[in-house]
Amino acid sequence: MSVSQPAYIHFGEYTQHVPEGIPQAVRQATQRFATNRAAVIADFPQWEQLRELGSAIRLHTIENLDHYLERLELAVQNQGGHVYWASTADEAREAVLKIAKSHRVALAVKAKSMATEEIGLNEALESENIRVVETDLGEYIIQLAGSGPSHIIVPAVHMRKEEIAALFSQKLGIEVPADPNKLTQVARQVLRERFLSATMGISGANFLVAETGTLVMVTNEGNGRMCTTLPDVHVAVVGIDKVVPDWKALSVLLKLLTRSATGQKLSTYIQFISGPRREEGEFGPKEFHLILLDNGRSKILKDPIGRQVLKCIRCGACANTCPVYQNVGGFAYGWFISGPIGAIFTPQILGPKVARELPFASTLCGACADVCPVKIPIPTILRHLRQRVVEGNGGIPSSIPGYLRLMAAFASGVLSNPWLYRFGSRFLGVFNRFEDRGWLTRMPFPFNRWTQVRPLPRFSNDFRAWWSRRELKSKGNDQ
Repeated sequence: MSVSQPAYIHFGEYTQHVPEGIPQAVRQATQRFATNRAAVIADFPQWEQLRELGSAIRLHTIENLDHYLERLELAVQNQGGHVYWASTADEAREAVLKIAKSHRVALAVKAKSMATEEIGLNEALESENIRVVETDLGEYIIQLAGSGPSHIIVPAVHMRKEEIAALFSQKLGIEVPADPNKLTQVARQVLRERFLSATMGISGANFLVAETGTLVMVTNEGNGRMCTTLPDVHVAVVGIDKVVPDWKALSVLLKLLTRSATGQKLSTYIQFISGPRREEGEFGPKEFHLILLDNGRSKILKDPIGRQVLKCIRCGACANTCPVYQNVGGFAYGWFISGPIGAIFTPQILGPKVARELPFASTLCGACADVCPVKIPIPTILRHLRQRVVEGNGGIPSSIPGYLRLMAAFASGVLSNPWLYRFGSRFLGVFNRFEDRGWLTRMPFPFNRWTQVRPLPRFSNDFRAWWSRRELKSKGNDQ
């Protein structure tokens, strides 16, 4: 049985479907994460040296991925686990379905996993009448809402507590106040029953330690531990890029991950899983199955610039600091990974012909590279992917319309000529006729491609006028 990979949604298809509250909710949450991160890093004087070390570890690993994956497979098997190699999303889904059917699974509980989002696992299992319940609180909320994640770390970051309370009331038939503690208690009560009745637990992994075949999960909720120990069968779907050489490397990456993701020195739960339980009465599942997902990652490795995306440890720090993400939210990126990392991962997995807009969804301000704990040169990769889109990729003709090429050439000429730039900045004031309470909401074609999704601030020469006044004042003070 084949289920199609989750569809990528183009930016154009995203228009007219954006709840007004998303940007504000996202900005509030990401700014809090960024503030917490800055505070905890300020207390860590060796932070830059740790970043350098983490970057070197990740680069070394992906450049020697075949060696470490072979070592990982042998170690997992020695621990009593089963290893499957999935070249595509289809193969990964088929492997999970085969395991589920062989154990007559009717209910599976699932920990938060971006890899399973990538392959559309929930839909595949549901199509075979196998119920899947997300148990991470954020994932549980968006599962009830029928949407995907809008942030790597906090899937429901776009939703306010009032919206969640209304959702619980509608889907669970439980009236609950818009109080985070009360909402968590309701979810805990509902999920506890699912943990005790499920016969399969599904997870991803933050890291896989090649040295010992150990799966590492980093969470702030106890659900991950419940999913991977209570059911008799534990299935983990993990990208091949998640492997790390040994425990010394892991200790470096854990320090980077927790501080970058949530601004914590240490997450509440760090779980180490080395195969199934050995004896009856031990804590853990009877069977452990590890599905190693490629799904285009080997192809990415062939590009010496683009492959640095595989260094990513999925902390979400780049999204928390990105001005584009904060203004459009996660859904605008069209696939399961949003923010700057999504802008360089998705086009390489799906191909620049499909996700051609994403490399251009950036101001190239460089804030993402400044905060990346493993020093992924995101702006460099964005420029590289832009070039691939414009020039065509592997014989695929560029899909950029002629009028956009003409506009880009015109803009390049204006921006490189000071007097044309000054004239243009004055001329743009004519578009202020489309102003509505300080925002441009209905620009004419082709600018309406932007204003259909987000309003533009009105055009103004205030900065240049302010700068001129500042220069005059400075000269006056010198005299």
